[in-house]
Amino acid sequence: MNSDSAAERIDTTKPHPARRYDYWLGGKDNFAADRESADAVAEAFPTVQLAAVENRNFLRRATAYLTAEAGIRQFLDIGSGLPTAGNVHEIAQGIAPESRIVYVDNDPIVLLHARDLLNSSPEGRTAFIDADLREPQRILEHPDLLATLDLSQPVALMVVAVMHFMTDDNRPYELLRQLTEPLAPGSFLVMSHATGDYLDEEDLARTSEANQRSGVPFRLRSNAEFAKFFDGFTLVAPGITAVTLWRPEEYRPHPRPEAVSMLGAVARIP
Repeated sequence: MNSDSAAERIDTTKPHPARRYDYWLGGKDNFAADRESADAVAEAFPTVQLAAVENRNFLRRATAYLTAEAGIRQFLDIGSGLPTAGNVHEIAQGIAPESRIVYVDNDPIVLLHARDLLNSSPEGRTAFIDADLREPQRILEHPDLLATLDLSQPVALMVVAVMHFMTDDNRPYELLRQLTEPLAPGSFLVMSHATGDYLDEEDLARTSEANQRSGVPFRLRSNAEFAKFFDGFTLVAPGITAVTLWRPEEYRPHPRPEAVSMLGAVARIP
């Protein structure tokens, strides 16, 4: 990983999903263009910061389930974003120290902070790949991935709050199949995705317009469109649901689904 070249590649004039997400989570690794884009979305969807937090909580619960209950020890987190509290390896290795995790992101600023994703337990291992979701073969054939994960054994593919940035011209369903088909039987897919299902027509129109204005390609998908990503896979209970309702922790108040507008699911790959 070359942090010098990464710094040179950072374009502060264009908003990026990872930096925008960092802003919503209260981070400091973002620029004016990211904040302006994020605020444009928040103007139409004021609870977007809550959505970012609850999406991250879903990621943690799914990781804990896969490690503690499903016995998964390998994770491929695509669109990992900037490091924050409770990264995948921290959750997984806290339960099973031998867990191995590969992070993937295409924002060079994430590469600059990748050392925080590489503080693996001695028993396990982590790696970071500077790559794009739209390059599935490059990801799966990357030497750092192959040195970290054994693709003949089950892997949890984490595509959390990422696929809604893939508009239809990116062929998102095809991209996902290219990522899941090489995985061993018994692997899992973890996904969350922004939806308009909980919004009324007026809010949906306002949110769609704000997303266009934000300068970041974005595609809300319905429950039925989201379900297509899981065709042929076995959904883990409770199936496709609002991220706040996927195996929630006890004794904790949860926001209404419309305040988060994010679907989530975990499925076993046969």
